[in-house]
Amino acid sequence: MGIEILIGFFKWCTLINGGLLVFWTAMCAFVPDTVYRLQSRWFPMSRDHYNLLMYAFLGLFKIVFLVFNVVPLVSLLLMS
Repeated sequence: MGIEILIGFFKWCTLINGGLLVFWTAMCAFVPDTVYRLQSRWFPMSRDHYNLLMYAFLGLFKIVFLVFNVVPLVSLLLMS
């Protein structure tokens, strides 16, 4: 497997996961009541608990996105 294939793979991973992160952040920022109502149907919880979980999830997803998508892509680009 060549470095070009790995760069292409990590570019697509970064674009897809970055898009998901931006989408979910936008949903939580602009229509939080709709997202809360949808989620609370499946998992009953208080609004404060929901806000804490969403904040923690977005923070964890952002860290995982940076560590497993962006950093390998940048290191491969520096190597090539």
